[in-house]
Amino acid sequence: VQLQASGGGLVQAGGSLRLSCAASERIFSRSNMGWFRQAPGKEREFVAAITRSGNFTFYSDSVKGRFTISRDNAQNTVYLQMNNLKPDDTAVYYCAASPYYYTDYAGPTKYDIWGQGTQVTVSS
Repeated sequence: VQLQASGGGLVQAGGSLRLSCAASERIFSRSNMGWFRQAPGKEREFVAAITRSGNFTFYSDSVKGRFTISRDNAQNTVYLQMNNLKPDDTAVYYCAASPYYYTDYAGPTKYDIWGQGTQVTVSS
């Protein structure tokens, strides 16, 4: 497995979770990283992205101000801190790696490597 996502679980509305995605050094060092999510019956949706250096971050409007993406280049890991979770945040969350620089990272086709997903369930 080239990308290993973890940290999902069941949480009440208003709670917090932190997702992690570990990668090999070879992949992580060349990649801008993103998080997507997919709820049952819905298309995969962009959540957040961070550039290789960590200097730039991108968020969907639905999570801006509640979620924070970060990366630890020494640990080859990207994180998604999710606060004030809502039932609408319930989904399988995927991390992904993108080898190129873009002005935005919302499109799934910009990523060439995907993790296996971790389930996040927010109860009301």
